Amino acid sequence: MTERKRIGVRDVRTLGPEQEIWDTAVPGFGVRRQRSEAVAYVLLYRDPHGKSRRFTIGRHGAPWTPDTARDEAKRILGAVVQGQNPAADKQAVRKAVTMADLCGQYLADAEAGRLLVRGGRPKKPLTLASDRGRIEGHIIPLLGKMPVGAVTKRDVEKFMHSVAAGDSAASRKTKPRGVSNLRGGRGVATRTIGLLGAIFTYSIDHGMRTDNPAHRVRKFAENRRERRLTETEYASLGAGLRQAEATAWPAAVACFRFLALTGWRSGEAVALRWRDVDLARRTATLPDTKTGKSIRPLSGAACDLLRAQPHLGADGLIFPATRGDGPMVGFKKFARRIVAEAGLPADITPHVLRHSFASLAMDLGLSEPTIGALIGHKGHSVTSRYMHSADGALLGAADIVENETSYFFGDPRVRNPIR
Repeated sequence: MTERKRIGVRDVRTLGPEQEIWDTAVPGFGVRRQRSEAVAYVLLYRDPHGKSRRFTIGRHGAPWTPDTARDEAKRILGAVVQGQNPAADKQAVRKAVTMADLCGQYLADAEAGRLLVRGGRPKKPLTLASDRGRIEGHIIPLLGKMPVGAVTKRDVEKFMHSVAAGDSAASRKTKPRGVSNLRGGRGVATRTIGLLGAIFTYSIDHGMRTDNPAHRVRKFAENRRERRLTETEYASLGAGLRQAEATAWPAAVACFRFLALTGWRSGEAVALRWRDVDLARRTATLPDTKTGKSIRPLSGAACDLLRAQPHLGADGLIFPATRGDGPMVGFKKFARRIVAEAGLPADITPHVLRHSFASLAMDLGLSEPTIGALIGHKGHSVTSRYMHSADGALLGAADIVENETSYFFGDPRVRNPIR
């Protein structure tokens, strides 16, 4: 049944199945109910080639009412007069590259080493794994079906708040006996927006967009971890280490102690091989760290600890796994066990050892560049040049912090405790 009149809300509410009304105020504007309860506003017009086109404005309900849909119909007719074809444009958008397609292309290029980050280096495997987890766990479920060119800043803001609220949180199977628990939260949302911004930058470089909708989106403030060990906790941890030496995997205990003495990242210590260290010069050359190649000074106690480890050849790991010849993937579990045996809170992690080392160095009056050189901190990429020109100063600085750490540990091997 077809009827012509100025469409109002009451008319829309009383529409029967497969009934339509055509507006007398705007030519071609109408409303139609399907067999179901769905009611949609439509517009009939002729494109620039004279072909009849049907454009669906949207379903009845916010934001579409008879008045807002009528205004939109007027706008579309104005665009048609200017030579545009809204129905064809809409079909083109539907066939356009989706966010899921873009993310797949981004990951493929990143994993092939074609995406370079700061310093002209490809992304590291751990970073790629993290990116894939955020893309498959958050970006694709919430934005994957959207055309790349249709995503707005408002869509990105809505996405961020959805991730923060846990709307994309889920558990998924990663391998026959592995499960990944995806969590939401503000921290996850903030880091995912950072990745999303990089993906949109990639889309600009490849001509898919001309702007970045993630640019200037207000992100949640990151809850940076400022945890450091107190003198009492250092003493308890030292006792826990001595106790663990008799019960835990010796390489894990040695690695944990090494982190406390050096402030290194745990991944750097776990991947350390004999070819990377020069005990005579008390230096370690790490070929591929988070900040690129890095040369680190080693304190006397750190060198003593390394000498005490079984030498498995130049290519052998200094802190090997319990089985096989690969890295010690279970180190974090060993670290939690050591902390538990020390009777300390579970929030003491290898990262806390790193932060404590840097904080202790600052307490002792060492400069920020020196501390950065000791631990390979981001922003101190000149570490290797600094070592070549002032290795004696850095070696002395490493000994100063190590002596203080050993004193707090209650380590009987300490030579010159500083108080």
